[in-house]
Amino acid sequence: MTVHETEGGPGAIVVGSGIAGLLTALHAVEHGCRVTLVTKDVLEHANTRFAQGGIAGVMFDDDRADDHVRDTLVAGAGLSDPAAVRVLVDEGPARIRELIALGVAFDRDDTGGFVKGLEAAHSYPRILHAGGDATGTAIEKALVARLRASDVTVIEHAFLVDLVVTDGRVSGVELVVGETDAAAGRREIVTADAVVLATGGAGELYAHSTNPEVATGDGIAAAIRAGADVADLEFFQFHPTVLAVGDSFLVSEAVRGEGATLVDEHGRRFAFDAHPDGELAPRDVVARAIARQMEAQHGRPVFLDATHIHSEDADERAAFLARRFPTIDRAVRERGLDWAREPIPVTPAAHYLMGGVSTDLLGRTTLPGLYAVGEVARTGVHGANRLASNSLLEGAVFGARAGDVIAEDAAAGSWPVLPAPALTASRRGGDTADAPAFSRPALQELLWDDAGLVRDEAGLGHAASVISTWRAQQRTPVTEHHFEDENLLLVAEHLVAAALARRASVGAHFRSDGTPAEAPALVTASRGTAAQNSPASHLSKEPVAC
Repeated sequence: MTVHETEGGPGAIVVGSGIAGLLTALHAVEHGCRVTLVTKDVLEHANTRFAQGGIAGVMFDDDRADDHVRDTLVAGAGLSDPAAVRVLVDEGPARIRELIALGVAFDRDDTGGFVKGLEAAHSYPRILHAGGDATGTAIEKALVARLRASDVTVIEHAFLVDLVVTDGRVSGVELVVGETDAAAGRREIVTADAVVLATGGAGELYAHSTNPEVATGDGIAAAIRAGADVADLEFFQFHPTVLAVGDSFLVSEAVRGEGATLVDEHGRRFAFDAHPDGELAPRDVVARAIARQMEAQHGRPVFLDATHIHSEDADERAAFLARRFPTIDRAVRERGLDWAREPIPVTPAAHYLMGGVSTDLLGRTTLPGLYAVGEVARTGVHGANRLASNSLLEGAVFGARAGDVIAEDAAAGSWPVLPAPALTASRRGGDTADAPAFSRPALQELLWDDAGLVRDEAGLGHAASVISTWRAQQRTPVTEHHFEDENLLLVAEHLVAAALARRASVGAHFRSDGTPAEAPALVTASRGTAAQNSPASHLSKEPVAC
């Protein structure tokens, strides 16, 4: 195994190349850090580039920061950290201006002002878009170009196997580098003063997901094995509108913001049955309304109807949809659908993980030397349900914050003690006789059925037992895909445990056998331990009970 040691000033390793990781790296190098950025695929292939909706921020004179704060707190269902939300909203405009300075061309109207976009649960149209529905791609391209022109060292096709912990402090990463279908990768260890996880979420946990295949929870799993705290993993947001024809493709909330409606197979609008805001209610509400309607239709999809927006003339409407939503328009038409003239079939899919590795407001985790930013982190911003278009903003704000303090933290040599949330989640042991053979599709179907949009004690208990059986089996990861499977299985175990512990329904966590939470509940957390969660612990002949 090759070991690479950083020399000279403070060194930082950033794992991940989305908006959070890229801005962390750029800010850290500006503060004198020697930065190595490692990414699982090529630099440009991150969840950020799939973001269609846009980025939220108070960029208009008639908008108010207090309103954005309120909208975020309301969407979070009482479980957001108000201090984290205030940081997000107050520092968001500066980060958006930084993106503009780096070359992100947000859409402008004929007067030169930014085009305003409205999305669900926002009280003001504060969403900025680039290229219509290609905001993530525009941001990723601009940040990657700036990073390639910087002093940041980049290692592509580098898979995070584990964190290296020395004397209780994270001191580097273990990687598999350069694996291909034809050849095994080489094992390398890269050491540094600090490691920043920016590895994104875990959409591959579910059978239906809007995420790319690289979203396998690698950072969360590595953090758990190293002993860092994780929290709120039960809060997984399901996007309401994904095309039900062909491969999963997200249809942005911005389409509903422009006036598209949801109808059942008879053409009736049903979203108002669930919430007075109808199609623009919070995502969890709309997604469950769709799921209920699909159940009433024996599983058949509902329809997104854009045939009445913008113009009475279908040709004018088609031109508007192609101009405003070019990426979606192309995907729709590739599937043989004409959404200017007929409603299109949609279904919910797993989209975004609100929980993750617990951090403070500067990205520091409970494990010295380890930071987490972006979707992998639980900053407290999103609470039980993320407000639309706050994800890119969170990545930008907290990525920059972490990058700004790494050098200072390394020089100080100290680490703050984060307050420990109530440790209410415990993993269940025991085998189950009806556990099928383990495979990723089997895990995805299990979580979709038992820990998806609607949950209950019986289903979650069944999922916990099956996962416990799978975790106790001997497997020796060899390829990246095998390592990903073990990461997904570990994150699934903690997600299900958290969902079992939270008996009340709140936000994206809906239990059909529970009651609505009347007041903010305790954070549902679990603490990783190196002994219980080491890569080999569940591979031995005498498995460690978790």
